[in-house]
Amino acid sequence: MDQDDRLLHRSSFGAAAAAYAEHRPDYAQAAVRWALESAPGPRVLDLGAGTGKLTATLVAMGADVVAVEPDPAMLTELRRALPAVRALPGSAEAIPLPDGSIDAVLAGNAMHWFDMAVAGPEIARVLTPAGILAGLWNVMDDRVGWVAGLARVSGSAAVGPRDVPTSWRTETAGMHLPKTGAARFGSPEQAEFPHGQRRTADALVATLATRAGMLVMPGREREATLGRIRAYLASRPETADGEFTLPMLTCVLRVRRL
Repeated sequence: MDQDDRLLHRSSFGAAAAAYAEHRPDYAQAAVRWALESAPGPRVLDLGAGTGKLTATLVAMGADVVAVEPDPAMLTELRRALPAVRALPGSAEAIPLPDGSIDAVLAGNAMHWFDMAVAGPEIARVLTPAGILAGLWNVMDDRVGWVAGLARVSGSAAVGPRDVPTSWRTETAGMHLPKTGAARFGSPEQAEFPHGQRRTADALVATLATRAGMLVMPGREREATLGRIRAYLASRPETADGEFTLPMLTCVLRVRRL
């Protein structure tokens, strides 16, 4: 994806902020605990916080959380859902916090949008020594037959390379910060944790419609893609009637500031 496409995709979510808040899943608590297990303190920044899906999990776990989000519509949804959380406008490339004020920086389904050449030093600036940077991604478990079929039918706009486990490992393996400059980061670690989301066929279609590739797709093509997904879900006994659990993993990439 070139820089212009990247900017288009990452700025697309605001138009669907309410749907994002309603339909995107939370994060497995075991994954969040692993991300934070060696952090030097309780102060956590949810960076690129969106509508607060990861923020809410952190709050439920008792972390001292501040959220930073660049999109005004997404930030409005976050503040509505979590009015007690300190939520600030800002980005990974310009974090509105003092030097050394954070023990862990977490990013839920967001790190792939960061310009790490700029965000890397900025994240290092706000982290304490030995602080943690962790990206978390909710991916569909395509080891399950009907989920693999859904990924094939949906196409890369709805189910991209970071949305299934095998390609997630490859796509994120080099996403750690470069070991250059005054602040250095250690070697990356990856881990995966079982998760799931209760859905109906309509709700799952609505979830996939909030993916960036779908949001920027021309209207006629988007409706055709969603129609194929609806038809596939209607054809499968696992998803044709009532509620079901979408098998997922919360996958984590973690590095430590040295």
